[in-house]
Order: sequence, then structure tokens, then C-alpha cells
Amino acid sequence: MRAFLTSFMTLFLSFLAGGIIAQQLAVATGAREEYILVFVAVVLLGLVFALVFFIAQFATNARQAVDAAAKWSLAIFALFAVALLGFEYWAVGGDMAMLKADLPIVAGLILPGLAIILVDWLFVRWRVGARRLELGGS
Repeated sequence: MRAFLTSFMTLFLSFLAGGIIAQQLAVATGAREEYILVFVAVVLLGLVFALVFFIAQFATNARQAVDAAAKWSLAIFALFAVALLGFEYWAVGGDMAMLKADLPIVAGLILPGLAIILVDWLFVRWRVGARRLELGGS
């Protein structure tokens, strides 16, 4: 039951953190309707990474599994970010003016995702550590 509560709170906190960052980026960059994609991505990334950290809680050494899940999530997300930037560069044909115009939405797809991973990792790691102390672990 504790893992379900932790995952529910993780989901809520990741939506909150990702949504705040996406909203602040939208306001700062004067975003328009196309920024809806960023808010949809926040919801999808929040669900995916909450599931990843939910599964990690059931490992034998949960703290180590949560740390590994965070490292792999960050690595895969970094590859996604590099691929997204490369695709954007290719799509605009190397035109730097068009690339600069599209950078706010690219940042909106990357920065909230990083916040979601970090919030999930910090919260789940804290809760797993609290469970270890309750069980008499060190």
C-alpha cells in the first residue's frame, strides 16, 4: 500500500513541477497554441516516469533500484533531447533564424521532463529510505 501512495504522490508532484515549469516557459516565451504539445508531454512524461519509479520500489534493494532508474531515465531522456535537437536542426535545414524561433518549444519539451525525473527520484528515494528506517535497516 505504501508503494501505491508513494507513486500517487510522485505523480501529483511530477505533474505540479512539470506543469509549473512548462507554464513559466510559455509565459516567458510568449507561446501560442502550439505549446499545447508541451502540456500534453508533461502529462505523458509524468505517467511514464511515475510507472518507472513505481516498479523500482519493488526491487530487493529499493534504494539502489530507484537510483538506477533515475540514472537510466536521465540517460534515455538525454538521448531523446539530443535526437530532438538534431531532428529540429535537420527539419529547418540548418537555418539558424528558424531554429532560434523553435527553441522555446524544444526547451518546453526538455526542461519539464528533467524536472519530472528529478522530482520523482528525490521523492521516491526519500520514501524508500523512510521505509528502510521503519523496518530497522541502516
